[in-house]
Amino acid sequence: MESKPVSGVTYSKNEARITLSKVHDTPGMAAKIFSPISDLGITVDMIIQNTRAGDLTDMTFTVPRSDYEQAMQLVEKVAQEIGAERVSGSKNIAKVSIVGMGMRNHAGIATKMFQALAKEGINIMMISTSEIKVSCIIEEKYTELAVRTLHETFELEK
Repeated sequence: MESKPVSGVTYSKNEARITLSKVHDTPGMAAKIFSPISDLGITVDMIIQNTRAGDLTDMTFTVPRSDYEQAMQLVEKVAQEIGAERVSGSKNIAKVSIVGMGMRNHAGIATKMFQALAKEGINIMMISTSEIKVSCIIEEKYTELAVRTLHETFELEK
């Protein structure tokens, strides 16, 4: 029997975030953006796509910090080719995650995480979830505070 829905907290400071703004929301656009990146052997982790009015979308994703400069140059070129309005990014981010097999059967785990981070004044820039993991991109300077807070919130040993 599962004692706790969350069994651990992980983090990575080896992250960078890239956003393409006002990308045309048409079939094949994601492939046009990510094919050149994968062709260079750059690993993409989190991908978030948001719809906008007028058949446009914003696409934000993370890459390893060591690949950020190369990825930005490539994405700026791709953005011109596909007619995206703007490319922006940041290397000052970190990913914090809670993990646990029991998360599948418990409602409100993500909410509890978000509330704990908010209570500490930590803004969440991106969220990605799966059945057993919730990951948030935050400012790197809050990494240790976020990890400590999540350990306390979910009553985990440090």
